[in-house]
Amino acid sequence: MKRRKFSREFKVEAVKLVRERGVSVAQAGRDLDVHENVLRKWVKEFGSDPVQAFPGHGQMKPEQQEIERLRREVAKLKAERDILKNCHGPLPACAR
Repeated sequence: MKRRKFSREFKVEAVKLVRERGVSVAQAGRDLDVHENVLRKWVKEFGSDPVQAFPGHGQMKPEQQEIERLRREVAKLKAERDILKNCHGPLPACAR
């Protein structure tokens, strides 16, 4: 079974669900499909230092940054290509 990864935003919202809205850890865990022990750990970590909680994996290596940049660029170019592919007729008429 592959380990799931959760964003910092997801973790913070899950903790707020428990702390601010008063939902039990067990119920919140079921609702969010997160094991309650994991959610308890998040609540504890967030409670000790909310600013430093859930730091992630630090800075990406330059190669990883370049790969991410290229992936975003490829996605943008694919979207542009799809728009042009669905455009029938001369380009100026299609752009209107």
